[in-house]
Amino acid sequence: MSDQYDVIVAGAGPAGAQCARDLATRGYDVVVLETEAEDVFPKTSNKSTAGTFPSMITSFGVPDDVVMNFTDKVVLESPNHHYTRNHPGAVLEFADFKRWLVEAGREQGAEYRFDARVTAPIMENGEIVGVRYDGSEEVRADITIDATGPSAPLAKALGVSDLRRENHAIGIEYELTGVDLDHPDFGDLTDAMMLRLDHDLAPGGYSWIFHTGADEAKVGLCYIQNDSHRENAREGFSVDDYMDYWLDRDPRFADAERKEGIQHRGSAHIQMPDRLSTDRFMAIGDTVPSIDPVWGEGIHKGMKSARAAAITVEACLDKGMTDTSAEQMSVYDRLWHRDVAPNQRRRLLMTELLYLAGNERYDRFMEDLNGLDERTMRKLNSGNPLAIAKLLHLDDIPLLKEFVREKVAVDLDGIIPKPVNKQRSNASAAFEFE
Repeated sequence: MSDQYDVIVAGAGPAGAQCARDLATRGYDVVVLETEAEDVFPKTSNKSTAGTFPSMITSFGVPDDVVMNFTDKVVLESPNHHYTRNHPGAVLEFADFKRWLVEAGREQGAEYRFDARVTAPIMENGEIVGVRYDGSEEVRADITIDATGPSAPLAKALGVSDLRRENHAIGIEYELTGVDLDHPDFGDLTDAMMLRLDHDLAPGGYSWIFHTGADEAKVGLCYIQNDSHRENAREGFSVDDYMDYWLDRDPRFADAERKEGIQHRGSAHIQMPDRLSTDRFMAIGDTVPSIDPVWGEGIHKGMKSARAAAITVEACLDKGMTDTSAEQMSVYDRLWHRDVAPNQRRRLLMTELLYLAGNERYDRFMEDLNGLDERTMRKLNSGNPLAIAKLLHLDDIPLLKEFVREKVAVDLDGIIPKPVNKQRSNASAAFEFE
């Protein structure tokens, strides 16, 4: 093993492993440091619902054998209604997917060091030149990339990470057999990914059922402990209690059984990133967070951020003309905002507004969606203001006033802006939490 590389990647999740794969394909010497031991990987990091779409599958050459089920529709539910949109997708076996990425990177020449917990950056003249792991072990590189997710030990030490507690979503998921996927009281969930907006089940968040084949499904819920959660929460309920509450009351689970030993717990942050890079350093995936706030899809966003980071490495280390200054590294920032998460701020605002609504408004929302044409739906999904306006009604004015008051609040002096209340952030991270 060498002590000097072109690039160090901390973390072997989808973003980190894809970045290493891209870099090794380009001929760079890259080493990946992963906390877990290889013989159990990914045991503690197997936290993703792993719902994704064809664009990710084709862009990154994901093989069919890591897909549990190809789906053909997305279903949105409210307490009493539902909306179905034909849209192809895929539910991955997340552990198999992560192991495939590691092997694909190794085939290109990437080096992996498992059981290697990154603890701190090595700093010289105010810049990161490597990392310490497992306490006293060291490795150095021209560029370091943090792909450790919310723990972000390097990004935090360098002042790049700004993950805020009030934007932290928590979730739980089981894999069930014996699920009634076509119950007469609900929409047909055969070959579907379903998201349910219902404060009774997931106050300040939502729940989901992803069909994985036969009568089996991934079933879970997620929420942020925001104002909406506090207003609708059941006293003393934990995320586990809400899961049990749903399973006990939904007739689709009357004959369902949990797969033994399979339980996924995870978290993610839903917010705009502040910084993405600095001298000799970038942060990718959920370290900065890259999750789509509308659909909650995070794998594709994370892997696109990995590809943007690999392109940036090439721009900084091209043909031996090394320039790893913050200015040159900011190529990554521009690529992130252009290609990874365009319109991210608008999509965050749209989903924050959505989570202010109550259950009755969710029912009406489903009715409105069923009245929209496909062209308007595409515009709505991209955050188009005119498309969003078609879902608003006169009796939404108090809700809009509350939303605006929180986002642009001004103190009594009328001069100093109040801090933005980030506690209204949406909890759609459940769709893809890592």
